[in-house]
Amino acid sequence: MTKKMTVLSKIPTGVWALGFVSMLMDISSEMIHSLLPLFMVGVLGASALTVGLIEGMAEATALIVKVFSGALSDYLGKRKGLALFGYALGALTKPLFAMAPTMGIVLTARLLDRVGKGIRGAPRDALVADICPAEIRGAAFGLRQSLDTVGAFLGPLLAVGLMLLWSNDFRAVFWVAVIPGLLAVAVLMFGVREPERHYGEKKINPIRRENIKRLNASYWWVVGVGAVFTLARFSEAFLVLRAQQGGIPLALVPLVMVAMNLVYAISAYPFGKLSDRMSHTKLLVWGLVVLIAADLVLASNDHWVTVLVGVALWGIHMGMTQGLLATMVADTAPADLRGTAFGLFNLVSGVALLIASVVAGLLWDHLGASFTFYAGAGFCVIALMALIRKY
Repeated sequence: MTKKMTVLSKIPTGVWALGFVSMLMDISSEMIHSLLPLFMVGVLGASALTVGLIEGMAEATALIVKVFSGALSDYLGKRKGLALFGYALGALTKPLFAMAPTMGIVLTARLLDRVGKGIRGAPRDALVADICPAEIRGAAFGLRQSLDTVGAFLGPLLAVGLMLLWSNDFRAVFWVAVIPGLLAVAVLMFGVREPERHYGEKKINPIRRENIKRLNASYWWVVGVGAVFTLARFSEAFLVLRAQQGGIPLALVPLVMVAMNLVYAISAYPFGKLSDRMSHTKLLVWGLVVLIAADLVLASNDHWVTVLVGVALWGIHMGMTQGLLATMVADTAPADLRGTAFGLFNLVSGVALLIASVVAGLLWDHLGASFTFYAGAGFCVIALMALIRKY
């Protein structure tokens, strides 16, 4: 316990503040996203393919935008301003979901919301790396991810309570989601100080060829691994749809995301701390094993107990791998190119996520939910074999 508290006490205040910023914005976002697949299918009449396409486009947009925001933060030598703009854009798009009469408006809102996420993501991750000493970087990323994920289970929990209170009024819940988004912007504005950076006075384009060449083979291997993991793990919207198939009352379906994110939140910091002491590749291998188990459980049947077990395993996988991949990017990139490095990593992952979500939607519509999860497990096995060969 003393050692655990010592590590936590070493983590800078700025990292804690960034964690709480992430938590508040995730409460706002997940209040909407945990209900959005049900809203699109049940209220607006969308198909599973449409859900997969919109979710894939939205998340891919966020990841692709990170390339430019990360590179810009390297060029300017400043991270906080870009992160603040991204969080503000995310907060201000939330009312569009509440007012959306058509799928076109939902798509517009989703894309703008994810543009905000893309703008803030790489500068925020690079800011964590700038603030935190290298020897506890894994723990710092794990802590930020844990706080982020606390928001990701509190958001659906609030959505469930409000849906029950207001008789499944989706739009009223979406309006309430605006409040924590605005609070996140305030905490970032007043609670985070950016460290001074002295990499030289001359500003250069960080995505010039000579700078990209400074990103070595170890970095590009991490990029490849991140893409493979994304291909093997399609949008979490399909977890919500799987829960609905099992006959769970509409207002209670978001509890599936509560369960997943609760497990994710609990596991992210311990696994982040563990990553500072063990082989990263070995931890990634075990993360894939857990994801295979999650897919197989979810494919087996749609009973609510089975679905909860599957999403809990999914949450463990996320806790094992997401902070770890961020740590690996920070460790393999030059300090003055961290924003660019996170951006390129997320560009490749964004393309992979779009492909994975569209394919999952097609499989779901034409071959059923079980086949979709079996296909995910199959891709995981291929990825696992490649990682084991490397290890």
